[in-house]
Amino acid sequence: MKKVILCFLILGFSVVVSGQKLKKIFNGKNLSGWVVPQPNNDNWTVKDKMLLVKSSDDRKGSILWTEKTYKDFIVEVEYKDLSGVVDSGVFLRGENDQIQIGISGSLKRDLTASPYIPGLRYPSEAKTDGILKVGDWNTLKIKVVDKTYTVWLNGQEVMTYVSEKIPSSGPVGIQLHPGNNMSIQYRKILLAEI
Repeated sequence: MKKVILCFLILGFSVVVSGQKLKKIFNGKNLSGWVVPQPNNDNWTVKDKMLLVKSSDDRKGSILWTEKTYKDFIVEVEYKDLSGVVDSGVFLRGENDQIQIGISGSLKRDLTASPYIPGLRYPSEAKTDGILKVGDWNTLKIKVVDKTYTVWLNGQEVMTYVSEKIPSSGPVGIQLHPGNNMSIQYRKILLAEI
């Protein structure tokens, strides 16, 4: 019984960040609460309580957006690369600021946890050596306050960046990059407004 109570306490602690409770924004059953891209909705499927993101034959790519918009928040995703050259990421308040997951299409190397901004490309590179688990589950946590975002990978802080052009509010997005043949799986997507 003590072990069961301890497990619940650890689980409860793991979803509380800075006094804010992270809540599921992906329910593991369907894409309720998300704007599913059309017509390529076969890129985004829910199976076995996980979100499977995979490219289609046309490799056009798309973005899965939250229906809700956010100002300051913490978002946490747990993901695993499945196949191909994985180039995904988490968009913050719109399409200007993205935190990379996987291989940069332009630089041809892994820039997980680094910001990508159109026109600036990768203005800051996250330090992920020895932290990123290739071919295994990784947890990416992003805290966005005003124009500053901080990123943790597998519990370790790896990058902080101040973005002058990030919108003051907007949705959160999950990217399927165009041009690639890839698949990635998300088993948790959590968020807390701060």
